[in-house]
Amino acid sequence: MLELKSLDAGYGTFQALFGINLDVKAGEAVGVIGPNGAGKTTLMRVISGLIRPVRGSITMEGHDVLATPAHRIVDLGIAHVPENRRLFPRLTVDDNLKMGAYMPGARAKYAERLEFVFDLFPRMKERRSQMAGTMSGGEQQMCAIGRALMSDPKLLLLDEPSAGLAPVVVQQVFELVKRIRASGLTVLIVEQNVQQVLKVVDRAYLLEAGSIRASGTSEEMMKTDTIKQAYLGV
Repeated sequence: MLELKSLDAGYGTFQALFGINLDVKAGEAVGVIGPNGAGKTTLMRVISGLIRPVRGSITMEGHDVLATPAHRIVDLGIAHVPENRRLFPRLTVDDNLKMGAYMPGARAKYAERLEFVFDLFPRMKERRSQMAGTMSGGEQQMCAIGRALMSDPKLLLLDEPSAGLAPVVVQQVFELVKRIRASGLTVLIVEQNVQQVLKVVDRAYLLEAGSIRASGTSEEMMKTDTIKQAYLGV
């Protein structure tokens, strides 16, 4: 479904990603793990068009993502839940969800997608008239994921969904990821919480200092000495 080849990217003269090769198949959940500053958020921003790479290629179901204007990438079926959620805090939950359905194709399915999101997150239905900025961190994360799902995506990009959340809420967020997967959606998730994310993905890539250091199934990655020593405390 999604394929990145020999991708280099950065900010001005600073290079953050070096020769990234990564693929996500339809129906998979794939994780990108690694320490803070490894380039995980940059990777997500490149895929969703917020940053253009220096070199390399990105294809989504055969379409050239880099030849697609940033504001049209959502039309390819890619929806991005950014780090720190980036909701509109002074808009209601309802209005934030509407923002996720702004493309013409999504507008036609608005009622259907809203019902899907409310089935997935009943709390959002209860909070639909509440200002998004007044909700708890976990509720805001639900709203941010719901907003992305309103575009009826094929691929959901989740950037550090557990960041800044209490441990009990982190557990709830990863349960939500399992439910999203069960709906048939393909997921690419970047996360520092290695132990949790390896429980919900099929495969993972280890990103360190802007380069892929290892990859494999979640079971293989859990058994890797590098992962066990650096991230699992074993």
